[in-house]
Amino acid sequence: MTELSPAALRGAVDLSSLRNRPTPPAGGAAPGAASPQDSEFSDVVIDATDESFGQVLELSRTVPVVVDLWAEWCGPCKQLSPIIEKVVRELGGRVVLAKVDVDANPQLAQSFRAQSIPLVVAVIAGQPVPMFTGAVPEAQVREVFAQLLQLAAQNGVTGSLSVGAPEGSADEPAEPELPPLRAEAFAAIEAGDYAAAIVAYEKALAENPRDEDAIAGLGQVKLLDRVQGLDLQTARAAAAAGPLDISAQFDVADLDLAGGHVDDAFGRLLDLFAQLPTDERTPVRERLVELFGLIGVSDPRVISARNRLTSLLF
Repeated sequence: MTELSPAALRGAVDLSSLRNRPTPPAGGAAPGAASPQDSEFSDVVIDATDESFGQVLELSRTVPVVVDLWAEWCGPCKQLSPIIEKVVRELGGRVVLAKVDVDANPQLAQSFRAQSIPLVVAVIAGQPVPMFTGAVPEAQVREVFAQLLQLAAQNGVTGSLSVGAPEGSADEPAEPELPPLRAEAFAAIEAGDYAAAIVAYEKALAENPRDEDAIAGLGQVKLLDRVQGLDLQTARAAAAAGPLDISAQFDVADLDLAGGHVDDAFGRLLDLFAQLPTDERTPVRERLVELFGLIGVSDPRVISARNRLTSLLF
């Protein structure tokens, strides 16, 4: 569980190089970017860039800013980002969400030390506060946002934005409702009932085995269910003591993946697969395939790991 505290404001990452950058000229600003001097914003969700991030830092002196570092190829980003946006919008201007495409903004990715994504960092009064690495359930997102608002208040950042309706929003169609079983799974995840969410996703897949959202959702909730109650130090000690203990290696790989350390998780399981006798490899291969689906088949880390698995198989 992420815990936010005043100490988190000291020395997390260095954003000094992003201060006082030239403001993009009129007509060349990033889509959705807004000056912190504006009294009204068209939206609480903005697109931040290497060039416009100085404005975000200034804005963070008035209202907490949550920075979501993502990429189009990132499967877990597509799970987490909509949850974060939903929570931000519900807060009605008390928090701003700045979305950063790491592929298009390498300086921001480097400044935030984004070794893996999704990575979510808050900025309060110009200072970064770590929030999430990797996809997390909505209930946890809400809990950490509550902590964020408390921390912002402790640091005197208690403003809010007067948010106007986006142009043309009246003509925009309402978002389609989720299919019943997927909605049931989301409600169960929010309640912390992962077993019920697994059942709902499995029912959805029984109806449509090619439902990619249900496949990804099932993999995610199974991961969350497995890591409940695991202690990282205890798990690592067990894995070190039993390098060929499949269960122990699975625990550490799950914790690594849940923490956003995707390459570490894949590397551990592939190393284990390579060392095991042929007749004991099947559970490891099946777990790898499950995790590949969770991260996304087009993710470069999955492609690399799948290639190595193929070479080990043949």
